[in-house]
Amino acid sequence: MAEITTEKIKELRAKTGAGIVDCKKALQEADGDIEKALEILRKKGAAKAAKKADRATAEGIVVSYIHAGGKVGALVEINCETDFVARTDDFKALGHEIAMQVAAMNPKYVSREEVPAEIIEKEKEILKEQALAEGKPEHIVEKIVEGRLNKFYSENCLLEQPWIKDDSKTIGDLVKEYITKLGENIKVKRFCRFGVGE
Repeated sequence: MAEITTEKIKELRAKTGAGIVDCKKALQEADGDIEKALEILRKKGAAKAAKKADRATAEGIVVSYIHAGGKVGALVEINCETDFVARTDDFKALGHEIAMQVAAMNPKYVSREEVPAEIIEKEKEILKEQALAEGKPEHIVEKIVEGRLNKFYSENCLLEQPWIKDDSKTIGDLVKEYITKLGENIKVKRFCRFGVGE
């Protein structure tokens, strides 16, 4: 059994924002391996976030971000359960990160559920034609289309985009981390991006 030092707990806490007890338990479970402990905390966070997913989010804030030079900006409405959480620095920081993501990556939708059915059908049609034109066998075309459609979602849906500050996680993962950290359901309601001359 590896020794669980205070330094390791602090390091894991700094990376995840999880509580001291949770960090210690995760490190014990991972036999002192920081990377394994991170994965354990992510899984537990996802489970906690899933439990909170149905709770109402009637409070929140609108966050703005203007990129240096003032050529691109974004407004994001992010909701939570209570006014208390909406006023915390952590919640505002999450809003800022999401607004920065919107300004940088220009998503079209919050989630894949928002993409209109006709756009998905048209995209599938185009992807199928591309795969057939590349000479792919008919029987694997559907799998190829599915894979490429997932890429379409990760480029166009905010929650599925890789986070600009750490592409090992998506914006959806980041939101789940904050749900775990703040103990409330959090939803990105809507956003708007502005670019000079666009």
